[in-house]
Amino acid sequence: MTGNGSDPEPASQDSRLVSLQERLDRAEAAEAKRAGSGAPESDANYRLGNRVLAELLGGMLGGALIGWLIDRFAGTSPWGLLGMLALGVVVAFRNIFRIANDASRRGGSK
Repeated sequence: MTGNGSDPEPASQDSRLVSLQERLDRAEAAEAKRAGSGAPESDANYRLGNRVLAELLGGMLGGALIGWLIDRFAGTSPWGLLGMLALGVVVAFRNIFRIANDASRRGGSK
């Protein structure tokens, strides 16, 4: 700093700094690999949960709507609604069962 030549040259690097930089690079690469591998799995689980919820709600609401329409035009209130709602729930659970089997088959083969 004083310019009298007593300071070490800035061009020469200390071997400790080089070693530290190499360890830091390895740690950052390992962390990036770990963080990168966990994200797709959690995204897949999130999508699977949304699909199951959509199947359940779609089956119930679809069955209820079709049953209400049958009751409205055929005058069979409330039996059309109840019957189609039950059928919608059965179909929704069947689809959820299929989704679960597909997911377990894909998860088991990894």
